[in-house]
Amino acid sequence: MAGVVAILGGSGGIGKGLIAALAVNESITRIEATHNRSDAPVWSSDVLAPEQQQKIHWTQVNASDESALSAWIDSMATIDWMINCVGVLHTESLLPEKSIRQFDSQLFELSMQINCLPTLLLAKYAGPKLRKSPQGVFATVSARVGSIEDNRLGGWHSYRASKAAVNMAIKCIAIEWERTHPNIRVLSLHPGTTDTELSKPFQKRVPESQLFSIEKTAQYLLTQLETAHEHPSGRFIAWDGSSIPW
Repeated sequence: MAGVVAILGGSGGIGKGLIAALAVNESITRIEATHNRSDAPVWSSDVLAPEQQQKIHWTQVNASDESALSAWIDSMATIDWMINCVGVLHTESLLPEKSIRQFDSQLFELSMQINCLPTLLLAKYAGPKLRKSPQGVFATVSARVGSIEDNRLGGWHSYRASKAAVNMAIKCIAIEWERTHPNIRVLSLHPGTTDTELSKPFQKRVPESQLFSIEKTAQYLLTQLETAHEHPSGRFIAWDGSSIPW
């Protein structure tokens, strides 16, 4: 288990779930997490004990701002795990395109900026610190719909393209780091459909058994992170550890 974990997007649903799961683990000594609001998330006393809350250190960071990400990473002495939980599927005014006729360049640019760019920036600046960890992990929460081979339905053009792009980034990073950072395992993680604001408009068609709570998703992903060094680097896997075609 890692000692110091950094989570980009800790104020989102999956990010908060992972933080809560990590905070109760005694082997975790510090959690560096980012939020994008003016105030850091507040944990109620019935979720985490005071000593667990003290492990969490919040920083407001724009996930697409290179200088802000660089400064955040530079503020950490060491990093064992770097996990990117940032993502966007829709906004109040922009929804996934069901048809190419609905393609929206604004949504496409936003999707690439949020779903792909941060992973590349994190690798650029966190690599040297992860390299010092005995068993470093670099992971990004992606999505099965980013798989080109597995795409049977089409649609959601901007979101699919941005997730395919981040998967390619993960693959490239893994290949490079196999030579230069062999102690790091690089992962692209599909969390399954989780009950968060991101998926809420699309949950009606999801069977109840396939809609995970934030807590359940966090535990599933934590299992994959904990066992990352039992497998080769550069995998695209689902919440249960099964492989997904790129």
